[in-house]
Parts: sequence; C-alpha cells; structure tokens
Amino acid sequence: MRAVIQRVSHANVTIGGQIKGAIARGLAVLLAVEDADTAEDIEWLSGKIVRLRIFDDDHGVMNRSVQEVGGDILLISQFTLFASTKKGNRPSYSRSAKPEFAVPLYEQFLARLTQDFGKTIPTGEFGAQMIVSLANDGPVTIIIDSKQRE
Repeated sequence: MRAVIQRVSHANVTIGGQIKGAIARGLAVLLAVEDADTAEDIEWLSGKIVRLRIFDDDHGVMNRSVQEVGGDILLISQFTLFASTKKGNRPSYSRSAKPEFAVPLYEQFLARLTQDFGKTIPTGEFGAQMIVSLANDGPVTIIIDSKQRE
C-alpha cells in the first residue's frame, strides 16, 4: 500500500457536484492498493497514519499526531500512486491492484483506520471521478509505502 498524507487546514471530496466527504483540520490521505498487499500492510499503515507526529506542539515542533490535536482524516482511493513512468510518456498503472482485489482491501483499510482512529472517517468513492480540494498546511506532505518501511 502506498499513501500520500497531507496535513490540511481543511479538505473535501466532490463527486458529481456533491460533497461526499469533508474535514476541517487533519489529514488528507490518498491511498493506493497493489496485489502484494496483505492484512499486515493494512495494520502497519493504519497505525503509522494515526500515530504520525506532524502537527505542531506548543513549541512549534512537529510532535503531535492527528489524534492528539483532535483532527480528522479524509481517505481517498487513488490508484495512480503506483504509476510507472519508466517507459515513454504514458504512465503504466499495472502495479495497482484491479478493483476486484483493491476494493475489499480498501474497505478493510478503512475499517482498520476507523478502529485505530476511534471516529468516523469520511471518504471518496472507489473508482469514481472525484475532485479533491484541500489547503495543505505547512505545506506538509509525507509519502509512505508499506513495502518500503523507511
């Protein structure tokens, strides 16, 4: 699994002109699933996101998690995070899992993230044409890949 995590002052996702999910301060998380992902990837990545200390403490140091600051999480599926541009100019998405595998894992990830976070997480809609709007606070953007645990 690969996630792009952005610290935001607000974010929302719109589908067909209607806001599907929105948050104020918190994390906008773009998530891609690949065929090699397992329950272990779900557990590890969910815990990492919930505990990621990228919010400022009283001294202006990034030392607090989204839970500690009372923030929210917006989760958006985005298969293009596994794009390969190695050959030519048209990206290949062959590393991204097909919907029949990706949807159940995405739903399992959402369930685990909701459990770890302790409150409802608004989402987009898997496979839908979405417009994501956000105000990146900082800016702070972190890329995490469950297969490259750096």
